[in-house]
Amino acid sequence: MLHLRLTEREKEYKKQRTRFFERLPHLSRRQFFKAAAIAAGWMLGQYGGRRTPHSFLPVQLVNAANPEQTFTFAYVSDTHLYKKDLNERFVKVAMKAVADVNNMDPQPDFVIFGGDLAQLGQPEELKLGKEILSELKFPVHMMVGEHDWFYDMGETWQELFGKPNYSFDHKGVHFIVLNSILEDDFWTERNMSPMERMLTVAQLDNPIQGRFKVGEAQIEWLKNDLARYPDNTPIIIFSHSPLYKYYKPWNFWTDDCEAVHELLWRFRSVTVIHGHTH
Repeated sequence: MLHLRLTEREKEYKKQRTRFFERLPHLSRRQFFKAAAIAAGWMLGQYGGRRTPHSFLPVQLVNAANPEQTFTFAYVSDTHLYKKDLNERFVKVAMKAVADVNNMDPQPDFVIFGGDLAQLGQPEELKLGKEILSELKFPVHMMVGEHDWFYDMGETWQELFGKPNYSFDHKGVHFIVLNSILEDDFWTERNMSPMERMLTVAQLDNPIQGRFKVGEAQIEWLKNDLARYPDNTPIIIFSHSPLYKYYKPWNFWTDDCEAVHELLWRFRSVTVIHGHTH
């Protein structure tokens, strides 16, 4: 069975985080930020004041049935790059993440990028992101975020990085990357320009846009993809938006996540990793 190796402190933090999100629908915006600050302070206290890196997450996987299959991958997400002349600070943070991953010990087998490479989906932002990530010494698997998609509906993304949903196998583990940030068309009847559409999706608390979803076509693709694997195959699935329903007003939400859960239910070991909520 595959599992993430967690310390007792990490387990306790996970419990606290779950309780926090359960309370979100009942909090005002001011109360939310107050609670978030308390949670951040609690986490720093639990980790003894040690600063943990925000630029990437190293994940070690342990296959109990075959310990020799143990491997590490790195997860980088939500760089939100502007053009260099607009926000060089974000560029420097992304470059620091790349340097941190390249210096990891043990070295990761590969890197997953968790979405929102760009801020406003501009071709120059996405090309800058590709240039920065090309400095990684390891294979990179890309996942799209809403900030990458809604300016030109993924045209530039797919030119640079390929299909937004795909799967691959590594040392007995089946990895799945979804495009979970699709939305029903709210822009055509409003005659929105590409930038107006992008800015609408990029905002929190915007009632115009709909909820994120995976969509029927992609769920059918996932069904066919999983049909090839027995129940004891370890599954790791990546989505940019959470495959849960955390907080609807801010679109921390995937509307058809239950359909994905149903397809994953038969597998004995499933790990879900998402970006978006920072």
